[in-house]
Amino acid sequence: MPLKTDSYDYIVVGGGSAGCVVAARLSEDPGVRVLLLEAGSAHPLDAVAVPPAWPGLLGTTADWADATVDQACVGGPVSWSHGRGLGGSSNINAMGFLRGHRSGYDAWPAAGAKGWGFDDLLPFFKRSETVQGRDSANRGTSGPMVVAPVADPNPLAAAILEAAVQTGHRRATDIGGGLEEGFGWLDLNIVDGRRFGAAEAYLRPALDRPNLHVLTDTLVHRVLLSGERCTGVEYSAADGSGGATVAHGTREVIITAGTIGTAQTLLLSGIGPAQHLRDVGVNVLVDLPGVGANLHDHPMTGVTYTSTRPVPMSTANHSEIGGLVRSGLGGEVPDLQMISVSVPFFSPAFQGPTSGYTIITALMAPHSRGTLRLADALPGTRPLLDPRYLSDPRDVDTWVAGMEMVRDIGRAAALDPWRDEEILPAPRVQGAALRAWVGKSLMTYFHYTGTCRIGTDDMAVVDPELRVRGIEGLRVADASVMPSIPSANTHATVIAIAERAADLLRRT
Repeated sequence: MPLKTDSYDYIVVGGGSAGCVVAARLSEDPGVRVLLLEAGSAHPLDAVAVPPAWPGLLGTTADWADATVDQACVGGPVSWSHGRGLGGSSNINAMGFLRGHRSGYDAWPAAGAKGWGFDDLLPFFKRSETVQGRDSANRGTSGPMVVAPVADPNPLAAAILEAAVQTGHRRATDIGGGLEEGFGWLDLNIVDGRRFGAAEAYLRPALDRPNLHVLTDTLVHRVLLSGERCTGVEYSAADGSGGATVAHGTREVIITAGTIGTAQTLLLSGIGPAQHLRDVGVNVLVDLPGVGANLHDHPMTGVTYTSTRPVPMSTANHSEIGGLVRSGLGGEVPDLQMISVSVPFFSPAFQGPTSGYTIITALMAPHSRGTLRLADALPGTRPLLDPRYLSDPRDVDTWVAGMEMVRDIGRAAALDPWRDEEILPAPRVQGAALRAWVGKSLMTYFHYTGTCRIGTDDMAVVDPELRVRGIEGLRVADASVMPSIPSANTHATVIAIAERAADLLRRT
């Protein structure tokens, strides 16, 4: 059966956070035709709009519900949720809208990402957001993403903030702005009590444009090359019905399928490490060894307490207070994040209380790196994900230091009216036992990055203009291009990368 075809100026592969931004921005020009392809649904589940309901979205049809291969520190796989459907992970995440500390971005140019330091990204951070009551030199006041701290603070979160200050941490006025360390109230993309994700902010207002065509429930098989130029995309219905279709991209194809989906798409297209592609039966078109390398994430665990009093139900995301601190082991950069959680939050490998609270600690500058590889050559097969958590022992040292900081906060006087008992890991877990416990209790923070990193060396996948090396007309614009992970939840950075990508494309 012959392939059906159509032609567009730009084809955007992946309708998650980055894809929503790129498609919306490019289609502002009525003179170009834009196609956006998304594997998931056009219509979010009802619970997506309810901020405190986000934990119940994991594992649903809004989630790819992947898992890693067995991780040595855990003794098994780790669940890896990431969003499926228009809006992607902004539909199922915990709605924190934070920049990492500027030091993390300023390390990118030194790693080959010239022009991607904090000051370079600042105009795009600002372009993306509307924030009230902050320094307008650093924060945006008219962007699509409307963000703010919780309007009705949970008194437990306020007590955790005071406990952090009592233990010597700085009280920050804008902990999500990228310039401060310490503890403060987090910016959340919640508007009028409802989640306000990337689809709501960027894409849905643009859907009535006649030059924007959005196809959902669509599985992209591969991008297509003619010589050294990308000419289009092959895709089909995600349920397997019907035949394959080719869409031609006359200007550029932009892959915005996220750290997992983007690397998988390139590999299925024959772009990646030559030997791996041969091993799984994919014809090698471009030997690009960095595709699927440099995979890393923010791992997290925490200290869980029972409470002497009922913890009020969160009206927001359960996590209203956050801290960005230095372990003392990672040089002159903040390498730990602490987050208050108004419900018990711990690895399913453990039994814990059904009521209480948790203070999370997460590694912000992990040294461990892993890989994404294909399991076979079929587009519908989920890839093999191996972040190799804690394979670098420096990560364990840093994380244990973070756990001790969290315990200090948990013992502070401000939490005396709330604290009952430390249940996990339990006070007796110290020393070598604590080192083992952080590995066994490890959870993902859902911040997967790095599989198509920006750079100029042989392991880089895209250049500083986000062009896939060795191929004309093909770019990547999502978390996969980050050389290293920023010291915060990654959503705001993904949005800024996509804003910059759209700017680069419009100037081409």
